[in-house]
Amino acid sequence: MSMQDPIADMLTRIRNANSAKHDTVDIPASRVKIAITDILVNEGYVKGYEVIEDGIKKTIRVTLKYGKSKNEKVISGIKRISKPGLRVYANCEDMPKVLNGLGTAIVSTNQGIITDRDARKLNVGGEVLAYVW
Repeated sequence: MSMQDPIADMLTRIRNANSAKHDTVDIPASRVKIAITDILVNEGYVKGYEVIEDGIKKTIRVTLKYGKSKNEKVISGIKRISKPGLRVYANCEDMPKVLNGLGTAIVSTNQGIITDRDARKLNVGGEVLAYVW
């Protein structure tokens, strides 16, 4: 059976592993998922990731980040915005700010998958994939 929304599956795996206080989470790999994970690392939401190749299958192993104790979560929320049934687009003037700039919006543009701050700097719009705060 094919997966309808692989990005939502990725975000749900991260959300579930974060709430269960796991150290790592494995996600089936694709270029888009690697780009989203790279943004999560650069913004400081996760420690890091590695791509594991098992023959024909690729997997992303994401290392989650917590505060001084595991009860302090760095990712307090993660939400899919643009879904296959309802795509959400924004131009550079209407680019959303998550929690007045405290969170991050992940946007797919013609410059690649970037954050909302980078999209405003580059003066480009695109499809709003997810919010992370």
